[in-house]
Amino acid sequence: MVLAVSFIFCICFVPAGPHSYLSSTMTDRFDCFYCRDNLQGKKYVKKDDKPVCVRCFDKLCANTCAECRKPIGADAKELTHKNRHWHEGCFRCAKCYKPLVNESFAAKDDGKIMCGKCGDRDGSPRCQGCYKVITPGSKNVEYKHKVWHEECFICFECKQPIRSQSFLTKGDDMYCTACHEKKFAKNCARCKEAISSGGITYQDQPWHSECFVCNTCKKPLAGARFTAHEDQFYCVNCYKADVAKKCSGCQNPITGFGRGTNVVNYEDKTWHEYCFNCKKCSLSMAHKRFVINGNDIYCPDCAKKL
Repeated sequence: MVLAVSFIFCICFVPAGPHSYLSSTMTDRFDCFYCRDNLQGKKYVKKDDKPVCVRCFDKLCANTCAECRKPIGADAKELTHKNRHWHEGCFRCAKCYKPLVNESFAAKDDGKIMCGKCGDRDGSPRCQGCYKVITPGSKNVEYKHKVWHEECFICFECKQPIRSQSFLTKGDDMYCTACHEKKFAKNCARCKEAISSGGITYQDQPWHSECFVCNTCKKPLAGARFTAHEDQFYCVNCYKADVAKKCSGCQNPITGFGRGTNVVNYEDKTWHEYCFNCKKCSLSMAHKRFVINGNDIYCPDCAKKL
């Protein structure tokens, strides 16, 4: 299983520094652009090259603070970032309220301004183990759209960090390979070792594929024809050659494969049922009275003629 390691970065922007509009006094007759009051000897603001008294500037020209929603007067220091404006004292972190004048900050999509530390925490995922924030640049493990600190991604059984090792799951819990085999894996009927993956089942017993082989030639039997004899397994060829009894009639192995499966046993001899026939008239003697003469079988009538 492939583990994904992700890193989160936050880009901070520095706004234009605080500034105030230029204001001055005049000794000659000079009127406010809006109210036409005489500005002689009074403070005024130059707005778009036009003289404006402080009262008209605050009422008609001042920008609105993005934080307190009040006008930013001519006497106030103003900060601007991406066409938004703040009083110098209002430009602070939305989380911890730290002043951000001349400080790095993060501008969120929802318009919030945050210091670098709070911005990292606010946009960072939380660890599924300890539920603390996964800070940018820290090592972490991602699995099924969830994220853990590398040291929090641990085996449910032994509590050791899995890190980049392979692991298996049971429900919502993760296990290292060793603990999963010890707790859940079935043991092979032959070697008694845990079956971590794959394997086959025969007569309700689990086997490694490499353990389920012919007892003679060691050929794998999974998916092949085989037969069992005295708790051992044999492929068809090895069973015919080494284990199966020979028919006293045709001398071929009696395997149970192919034509017919019934056999006839008499004393220390065995026949295919289809081979157990009268030597003279070829009548089948299966389930009938017969006479043995040497190695041959006869029906009662033919035996009288010998």
